[in-house]
Amino acid sequence: MRRLVADERGGATILAAFAIAAIASVLVAVLHIGGAVVARHRAQSAADLAALAAAAAQVAGGPDSCAAARDLARAQQPPADVIDCRVTGSDVVVAVRVPVALGAFGVRWADARARAGPVR
Repeated sequence: MRRLVADERGGATILAAFAIAAIASVLVAVLHIGGAVVARHRAQSAADLAALAAAAAQVAGGPDSCAAARDLARAQQPPADVIDCRVTGSDVVVAVRVPVALGAFGVRWADARARAGPVR
């Protein structure tokens, strides 16, 4: 029995397996964080574009500037949902939401807001 306990053959293999598992776990975490950051940037881009579309529709005298924001947000890849659209004076404030797939953590949401209007 002592001979089995004192035998160190195969110890490096087990240590290497644990090291590979740790590296793989860190890699998966970095990929999920990177996906969340990319989704946040996509949400901000969609909010900026939707706010500009709504402001352009309002300046042109369109009946519903928020409809232009919703149409443009849905045309994005992935499609964004307009969760809030307000016209305050000559400015338009738009809030959008973009889905973020995080594997085993499910689907979460990245939100962003933007404001657009004529130059004063």
